[in-house]
Amino acid sequence: MLRLLFALTISLLSAGAAAAQDHSAAQEVEERLARSRATEAVIWGMPAVNTLLMYDQMIAAGGKAGEIIYWGRPLDWHNQTLTPNPDTLYFMGFYDLGKSGPVVVEIPPAGDDGSLNANFVTLWQTSLEDAGLLGIDKGAGVKFVITPPGFEGKLPRGLQRLAADTNTGYFLMRSNLRSHGEADVEKSIAYGKRVRFYPLSEAKAPPQTVYRDIKDADFDSTIKYDPSFFTLLDRVVQSEPWLPRDRAMIDQLRSIGIERGKPYAPDAAARKAQEEGIADARAWLEARYDAGFPAFFEGTHWTMPALPDAVQGQSTTYAEPDKYAVDARGIGYSYAYIAIKRLGVGQFYLINIKDKTGKSYDGARAYKLHVPADVPVKQYWSVTVYDRETHALLKGADRASRASNAAEIKKNADGSVDIYFGPKAPEGMETNWVPTIPGRQFELMFRLYGPTQRLFDKAWTLADVEPM
Repeated sequence: MLRLLFALTISLLSAGAAAAQDHSAAQEVEERLARSRATEAVIWGMPAVNTLLMYDQMIAAGGKAGEIIYWGRPLDWHNQTLTPNPDTLYFMGFYDLGKSGPVVVEIPPAGDDGSLNANFVTLWQTSLEDAGLLGIDKGAGVKFVITPPGFEGKLPRGLQRLAADTNTGYFLMRSNLRSHGEADVEKSIAYGKRVRFYPLSEAKAPPQTVYRDIKDADFDSTIKYDPSFFTLLDRVVQSEPWLPRDRAMIDQLRSIGIERGKPYAPDAAARKAQEEGIADARAWLEARYDAGFPAFFEGTHWTMPALPDAVQGQSTTYAEPDKYAVDARGIGYSYAYIAIKRLGVGQFYLINIKDKTGKSYDGARAYKLHVPADVPVKQYWSVTVYDRETHALLKGADRASRASNAAEIKKNADGSVDIYFGPKAPEGMETNWVPTIPGRQFELMFRLYGPTQRLFDKAWTLADVEPM
């Protein structure tokens, strides 16, 4: 009898230990799954969170949806958006169609008094249209009406509809500069202020558009790899309709504490998954970015501005049923913002994160870029230095770029230009120098506004940047 009781006890203890082991294994699997889902959520949600970061900074600077903020001088490092252009004047208008209903944006004709390059996007930064001198209107001017999801109302004649699939979005306008001179800056501002932005419900007597100059504001919309990312992602889920292509994320997000119609209150397990998942996402995004994109000029480190699948998807709202480039899109919006309907018509970009020897750029070293003559552009070209970690302008640097619309740039006898990067300017070449900061790695972007076919035919090429 004692032997039987002993055997039974051992059996029960063994069964209990096995059950505990099974429970522990199941819990470990659950934790790994939640962590991976948090990683996927970061990559998937990157473009929408990117937009909300800018939206919140617009509010912090004193702006409102339905108004237009602008920077009343070329950008400096106080603007910490992702890879901005410091050689134009920026105007931004955010809309919230859930509150205002359809909104009208009137783009004026281009002329001697100025011109725009403008892009309109949704919360997910998929392109609605391009406008301005090199946009759909080709400088003739256009009146858009942006309509909310599910809109079925009638529209007045003379308005071109942009059907948004989200309630929130924005448009970015670059009011072109002929030079950085005070008179040209004022002229560019005056032209930008000819744009009108108002609710369709007030179209019979449109109110004056409100413009807010935020040139002195600190505007930081760099990506934050911390719990605030998921707070913003919850805002997306609560305020926007589910897009059919994204419904597979409903359960994914619920497992990390984000569910439509419920307060955002992730428990300890969800917060742990978020913390670990966003660290994994950051490491993956940075590794993919560092691996580089397809080279634009063969044999150089000048690459396309983003992975081709992301460019195509964002410009067509993922019209191809067999493609949904979530990974490529996530990478792109970790270092940049906005989408362009027809990349290469109004503007084109080239990224460079490695010098001629294949090494990352060191802010303590000196480098030289030779820009051949006859750059294939109708407007201007520029090259800008960004912080390699944040993808924003280098904090504290007095200058971020050099461009062909800067009158003081020195040219070589053949019309080419040499640009220098480093902590100190080469003697006699201060006007052609962009400062870098020791201890900070940097990266470069070369912009071509109004590119011509010679660029895409590779009849003109840009060589690699050389260490000095």
